[in-house]
Amino acid sequence: MEAREVFDLAIIGSGPGGYVAAIRAHQLGLKTAIVERDVRLGGTCLLRGCIPTKVLLHDAALLGKIRRASKHGFNTGDVEVDFSKVQKRKSVIVGKLTKGVEFLMKKNEVVTFKGNATMTGPGHIAVEGNGSTTQVRAKHVIVATGSEPKSLPGYDVDGQFVITNNEALDLESIPKSMVIVGAGAVGVEFASIYSSFGTRVTLLEVLPQLVPIEDEDVSKELRRALKKQGIDVHTEARLESAVVREGTLEVVFRTANGEEKHVQAEKLLMATGRTPNTSGIGLEKLGVVTDDKGYVKVNDYMESNVPGVYAIGDIVPTPWLAHVASHEGVVAVERIAGRNPVPIRYDQVPGCTYCEPQVASVGLTEAAARAAGHSVKVGKFPFSSIGKAMIEDATDGFVKVVTDEKYGEILGVHMIGSGVTELIAEAVASIGLEATAEDLIHTIHAHPTLSEAVHEAMEGVYGVSIHM
Repeated sequence: MEAREVFDLAIIGSGPGGYVAAIRAHQLGLKTAIVERDVRLGGTCLLRGCIPTKVLLHDAALLGKIRRASKHGFNTGDVEVDFSKVQKRKSVIVGKLTKGVEFLMKKNEVVTFKGNATMTGPGHIAVEGNGSTTQVRAKHVIVATGSEPKSLPGYDVDGQFVITNNEALDLESIPKSMVIVGAGAVGVEFASIYSSFGTRVTLLEVLPQLVPIEDEDVSKELRRALKKQGIDVHTEARLESAVVREGTLEVVFRTANGEEKHVQAEKLLMATGRTPNTSGIGLEKLGVVTDDKGYVKVNDYMESNVPGVYAIGDIVPTPWLAHVASHEGVVAVERIAGRNPVPIRYDQVPGCTYCEPQVASVGLTEAAARAAGHSVKVGKFPFSSIGKAMIEDATDGFVKVVTDEKYGEILGVHMIGSGVTELIAEAVASIGLEATAEDLIHTIHAHPTLSEAVHEAMEGVYGVSIHM
């Protein structure tokens, strides 16, 4: 069967890159279709990533606050966790949001096709679903098929003992023990979740620091905080084996000093990165160029080497972040519509990790700034000296500012602490506007707020923090 109309644009994938692109396309007058293989719209972020993970993180953090309530004069006694209700709440939120995406597609007159998409020729997409194939034709195609979690070679994900974040989101009960391999954003977030719920967590990272892309000072502070929470943290650690014996996993790993350690665990969570969904969708037939890892090579406007074929999100070699995918979708659509979109400044993209305490950053780390040849001045201010942080019992962490010494230009801002994933927006705007630390010093921050730590860190660049 062939769709009756030829679309201006067809988008493969309805994640935060795909559905945002579809809405922007309608706003610009493009007749648009979207193809999704899942029964629900929203992609990995909504269904198996950002949203459900943050629900569990929120509830885990809430549990921690309740357990600390006695410090505030509330005697709650032992707190019992009904994990089935936690999971139900997560599912309700995801359900509401995916229905919201469906509504937005209808509101913006985007035609939705359900099924597996394969590009069979320029502007031709075969959609297989419900036992039939529909041929969709479009003048332009945006590929936004996302990514899937990957395991280490030799470790098969069985969904019972060896799992990924997909299975970790849907566990029916709280495991007594868990080994997590990989301490990037996914690894430390699930370490926070399950440790808060009472799981004995062992966290392994092969590199010298946790959250390896973050500033070294932030990594050190996060390690201290996680160990304080009872998480057994090992960096420069290598997984040696994981064998099921009598219904439990025996995990063997080697520490930084070469010591061999054995840990028994109910679950082994592989948080070892993701792989792009670019195979089996017809890219090779069209001659679309990918790199050796399967990522589509694109220019500043998300155009592949094949005219009319664009790629966005996790299938291009840019940060695996929902907000990046959304912005890439807008750039691609505006290019298709003949606008003059501004290419994305990937060096100004905020990164947020929602573990406890939260981590947020934008721009260059101190090490990267020095490596780039900058003469660096740093300002740093702890939340422990902020009145609002004391009130909220959230004194862990700090704000660190990296500036260029000559002009005071803000090169990077790095935060760890409560609510910093919200505070980072000011830093993103400041770097985008090429602000200096002095500009932020002269910007009045309300009192009492956590944002005062940003102000004081800027003052710290010049050694004039008031409350240090």
